Amino acid sequence: MIDRMSWEPLRRELDRWQAAGRVARFWLRDDDAIEPTPDLETMLASTGDNAIPLTLAVIPGLTGEALATRLAEEAGVSVAVHGWSHTNHAGPERKKQELGGDRPADIVLGELEHGFRLLQRFYPARFLPVLVPPWNRIDAALIPALPDLGFAALSVYGRARQSGAMPLLNTHVDIIDWHGTRGGRAEEELVAELVAELEDRLAGSDEPIGVLTHHLVHDAAAWAFLSALFATTGRHPAVHWLPAAALLSP
Repeated sequence: MIDRMSWEPLRRELDRWQAAGRVARFWLRDDDAIEPTPDLETMLASTGDNAIPLTLAVIPGLTGEALATRLAEEAGVSVAVHGWSHTNHAGPERKKQELGGDRPADIVLGELEHGFRLLQRFYPARFLPVLVPPWNRIDAALIPALPDLGFAALSVYGRARQSGAMPLLNTHVDIIDWHGTRGGRAEEELVAELVAELEDRLAGSDEPIGVLTHHLVHDAAAWAFLSALFATTGRHPAVHWLPAAALLSP
């Protein structure tokens, strides 16, 4: 167990869940996987040692056999489709987006179908039919076509508010400070966000809590946070870390 006082709010909230006889569902998504790297090895070691199921959002157009070979024996890892090539097609004054309305829909959907089939072939035992849009953005007009491509869910960022064509399996706590250091965010800030998400679930929401990481840009602060998070939650009776496949609607 971590002794740092910054983790005390999370410990108190989890103890409150335990007293209420509730168990919080967590899941872990790590984006931008392409190939084996030392940082990926650190992620696999950390999740493996703590028995934390890991969903890797793999970029189909940039990956290959090397990653598939490395992950072949990683039973706790699943692979989701991270767009096609993580290429920004939005204009210079707009937020980055690969799956937007800047190109014909048939081209975008064709790339997604190609990526789906490619990863399905590379990872017959690890493949998860979930689309993770690069930058967590996708044109709403494309979503109704996703089930026809084989996708079972969409994973973006934030509380799930969409209903209809595609179930959502979202992430809610991003550990990277994208607008500042581009490394790990402050521990106290992240703990506060986790507590807020837990409070929301205890008040009635049944959405699993998704933690979002990007192993390729982790600094010492990011790795330290994950280590402390896994130590604090991994054996707490009020927490259940689940593989993404177990959270998909039947």
